[in-house]
Amino acid sequence: MTRSVRLTRRTRRTRRTRRTLQVAGAGVAALLALSACSGTDGSGSGSGKDSSGKLSGEVTVFAAASLKESFTALGAQFEKAHPGTKVTFSFGGSDALAASITGGAPADVFASASPKTMKVVTDAGDAAGTPATFVRNRLEIATLPGNPDKIASLKDLTRSGLKVVLCDKAVPCGAAAQKALDAGGLKLTPVSYEEDVKSALNKVVLKEADAAVVYRTDVRAAGDKVEGVDFPESADAVNDYPITLLKGAHHTDTAQAFIALVRSAEGRKVLTGAGFLEP
Repeated sequence: MTRSVRLTRRTRRTRRTRRTLQVAGAGVAALLALSACSGTDGSGSGSGKDSSGKLSGEVTVFAAASLKESFTALGAQFEKAHPGTKVTFSFGGSDALAASITGGAPADVFASASPKTMKVVTDAGDAAGTPATFVRNRLEIATLPGNPDKIASLKDLTRSGLKVVLCDKAVPCGAAAQKALDAGGLKLTPVSYEEDVKSALNKVVLKEADAAVVYRTDVRAAGDKVEGVDFPESADAVNDYPITLLKGAHHTDTAQAFIALVRSAEGRKVLTGAGFLEP
């Protein structure tokens, strides 16, 4: 066998091998594409509905800390109305939640305590659709039970020796507090800035602070552990709360149904009962 014949046969074998690998690769790609189209819930659909058309699957909701009590109640209500569903919550400062979402954290729904933090998510292209405002919230001063320091106004918080706590300025409740202080022409140096509204309120509950500027919904949720004091400057710092479906939601129909509950008359009743304002 001549050298040229051997080279020709070797070339043919190499080409056949390459074609085999290409066909195998195409088959794997097709299987992956088919798997992606079949959804992630194991039912052949990413919508969040079972074979009978009923809602199913788990929905992960990232929500502002001030929504904890209301959303927990709505989540239980949703699960009862739709057996086979589960609503899992992650509560915290809206800024931290937004950063987690844009960083790739798996979530289906985002409910923020301000349009500014929601914009972080929409600007990153992580929202599916246009966010809708579902409630509003205003500030209140939380004092120790019985208000032993006789705090009657926002200006009283500037008194010497008074230990006052605020939310961090990056958090919606902190930004609102600063807006209220600016409206009153007041300057206040707190003993600490807290990561979210629950942390700020807890400082008063634990008697580590004399007062905190928080949402009135949180004062109401704390019951007799604190006492609330209204102040007129809070009218200049009312926060809108937007909610949206997120891109990449695993059970879109179920997630949209939860959003619909939040925005419904039934959901509004729970939220306004907790002290939120209608949008």
